[in-house]
Amino acid sequence: MISTVVWGTGNVGRLALRAVEAHPALELTGVIVHDPGKVGRDAGDLGGLGRDLGVAATDDVGAVLDARPAAVVYAASGDVRPDDALADILRAIRAGAVVVTPALYALYDQRNAPDEMRDAVLAAVAEGGGSLFVSGVDPGWGNDVLPLMVSGLGARVDVVRCQEIFDYTTYDQPDAVRFLVGMGQPMDYEPPMLAPSVPTMVWGGQVRLIARGLGVELDEVRETLERRPLDATVTTELMGEFEKGTQGAVRFEVQGVVGGEPRIVIEHVTRIHPSCAPDWPVPPDGDGAHRVIIEGDPRIEVTVEATDASGNRAAGGNATAVGRLVGAIGWLVENDPGLYDALDVPIRPATGVLGRAAR
Repeated sequence: MISTVVWGTGNVGRLALRAVEAHPALELTGVIVHDPGKVGRDAGDLGGLGRDLGVAATDDVGAVLDARPAAVVYAASGDVRPDDALADILRAIRAGAVVVTPALYALYDQRNAPDEMRDAVLAAVAEGGGSLFVSGVDPGWGNDVLPLMVSGLGARVDVVRCQEIFDYTTYDQPDAVRFLVGMGQPMDYEPPMLAPSVPTMVWGGQVRLIARGLGVELDEVRETLERRPLDATVTTELMGEFEKGTQGAVRFEVQGVVGGEPRIVIEHVTRIHPSCAPDWPVPPDGDGAHRVIIEGDPRIEVTVEATDASGNRAAGGNATAVGRLVGAIGWLVENDPGLYDALDVPIRPATGVLGRAAR
């Protein structure tokens, strides 16, 4: 059994606790929390499992890492605290752990990460013997390994397009939806996540990963952006009211240009209500989906809809991101210490899980 720690118990961390507990090769040996109100609570309670796991949460990072766990699932946020998240991750790597995390966008495409960040990780690997793999769903498997796999089914590939199409009221992050993305804000508001170069900072690495997997050189990476206002005030079940005339939908692309044409495209279509921008792409049903379209011969379209037990597509998507990361731990433990990306780390079958009762 691979001793595994979950660091952070928010939206992703709760799912990580469940995934580690369900994995036949992993043993949950520690839970690190930042909220004093969570200290001492059982991991099963924090993960919503309905039963105790016998592992109490702690905020004593040193004590947990001094026990030399083999793996750490780092689920604390890196969106608004990237420097702190990197420092935490480096500490775990120096303690000899393999670390999996969605928290650091720059390291999804680790070969093109900023030198100072990459050098810090490689120094920690050399010092402690740990490893690092950063991935998720989007950015993550929805725009790296999935489109590359599907592209291999075609005789000719003209354009690879990856889409995330979602109703953002399903996200349990109202501040991010309203202020980072700008839903419900006046149209002259400048959402931080949509500022020039930010989409490329987050998703450009995925474009470069696809290009590397296809063996092509990019001329450049560029962005497009469209925003639409609400035609009428709407009231949502989870996030309340969004007023007429405020931002109700966003569509942007991060494009990898090859031979002067956008050939690799990561596209997001985000709404706060289905009535806004009905002419833009929509999911086949429900609140959202991830889609890969290969324009070529033949044209191939694959849509993935992940839904949690309550029917929430956003939480289902988060669960697949966690599954990708937790499922990579065994491979990382078996291989040499290092800094890895999605083209290095395979997605393994869920061996030993089919029909298996919960522990």
